[in-house]
Amino acid sequence: MKIVSLLSGGKDSMHALWLASREGHKVKNVIVMIPEREDSWMYHRPDVNLIDLLSECTGFPFTKVETSGVHEEELDDLKRVLGELEVDGVVSGAIASTYQKSRIERICNELGLKSITPLWGRDPLELFREFLAAGFEAIVTKVSAEGLDENWLGRKLDSRAMRDLLELNRRYGIHISGEGGEYESLVLDGPIFKKRIELLEVKRLWHGTSGHLLIKQAKLAER
Repeated sequence: MKIVSLLSGGKDSMHALWLASREGHKVKNVIVMIPEREDSWMYHRPDVNLIDLLSECTGFPFTKVETSGVHEEELDDLKRVLGELEVDGVVSGAIASTYQKSRIERICNELGLKSITPLWGRDPLELFREFLAAGFEAIVTKVSAEGLDENWLGRKLDSRAMRDLLELNRRYGIHISGEGGEYESLVLDGPIFKKRIELLEVKRLWHGTSGHLLIKQAKLAER
């Protein structure tokens, strides 16, 4: 099946893309939605400067689509670009968000496409372990939840981070995969990468109860 993948650069969308490609689907394009608003209902706001590096790393053609990020209106932007592509299905990294999944499925139904959600309904701990076992490398780029402090910004998502997230889940109810917006991530390397991303200069920006990692400079490096 010829597919297009919705990608933010984070671990869940990259994980879903990898699983879909393993199932034999042919990746024709990758769509990166870039909302103008930080509080978009549908899309994480990716670091635009890294999108081209991610495209080079994976070898997939990336299409960057600017969207207002306004509730429901942002769906029209996605539908428009999907309608211009000659594909059979759309891959997304939804795990438990019925809001995201239902709206992507609605667009797919209207366009005659199949919605492919390899992560949907699976145990988040199982997904985390599968992600690490596959050889993905990712870091935390944004946090916004009790228990996640400034020290998490730039932290590698490894087995130790997984154990700490499990404890935070027990204490505060944080979703291990960050499905509730508790944290966002960036994949730097993985099994579908031809090269890896190396961060050269970063800065932590903290805003009282939340913060994000400002990536000032990055480059491609050999794996």
